[in-house]
Amino acid sequence: MKKYTNIDDIENVPEIIQEAIQLKANPFQFEDLGKHKTLIMLFFNSSLRTRISTEKAAKNLGMDVMVLNVNDAWNLEYEDGTVMSLDTAEHIKEASQVLSQYADIIAVRAFPDLKSKEKDESEFMLNSFIKHTTVPIVSMESATAHPLQALADAITIEELKTKKRPKVVMSWAPHPKALPQAVPNSFVTMMHEMDVHFCITHPKGYDLNPKITKDSTIIYNQEEALKDADFVYVKNWSSYEKYGKILSKDTNWMMTKEKLGNAKFMHCLPVRRNFVVEDAVLDSDQSVVIQGANNRTYSAQIVLKKILENL
Repeated sequence: MKKYTNIDDIENVPEIIQEAIQLKANPFQFEDLGKHKTLIMLFFNSSLRTRISTEKAAKNLGMDVMVLNVNDAWNLEYEDGTVMSLDTAEHIKEASQVLSQYADIIAVRAFPDLKSKEKDESEFMLNSFIKHTTVPIVSMESATAHPLQALADAITIEELKTKKRPKVVMSWAPHPKALPQAVPNSFVTMMHEMDVHFCITHPKGYDLNPKITKDSTIIYNQEEALKDADFVYVKNWSSYEKYGKILSKDTNWMMTKEKLGNAKFMHCLPVRRNFVVEDAVLDSDQSVVIQGANNRTYSAQIVLKKILENL
């Protein structure tokens, strides 16, 4: 593996899931692999699980870790030929080349602005790092994808499934803010790589990018979609067609114990209690959100391991 910015960077999804589960059983078995190697993590947006789990994963492999919280403090220029007479003080060309001298792997987290579909889908920030750095890049969530989260979700399903081909449902839920499509995009892509019976349910107007959903079954009736589900992955996202807009805050789409049935409840976290999902679900044995969060370490660790082996 030369980088990990999307799920298609994985050569064999079922194989890497099994390798991650084996790694989880003995996380320090490759602690010399990353000796004298450095991971730099750049956060253009805030993080809790991604930051801590990725740092832990790197340290499990013996790596040194440096974290830079960029946010609005570091205004990079990404366009070529720009006269830099305004707010931007450094160009991505110099920044990336300098960072490449300090790091063996660079991980980047940067959200979309949800204003321009074209700009967000170009992944201009992430792709600028890929273009100008001379070391492997790992995405810790970009404008359109969150491949580390999706891999952790796949590990969780594989660990907890009780039948060979479980039914997995991804359900939209209400949220007071407009959220990106990155997590659902990657979850859909990952489910296409797994042996599951998969469907998506959401209100009309919330269809994701058809290039990503492809031939996924889409059901606009939530209760119909949830019938006989084994895993229910709940996530909000803003409209893709009317890009970045909130078309509905219908609280009837909140996940309840009654609607969940006997399924396992999944969510990437953080989650808004009693708005996205009721307490009765989160506080029950059917909730596997904590197990899923724990698997964030091992999804990151297996990715870093694969990259380190290729350096």
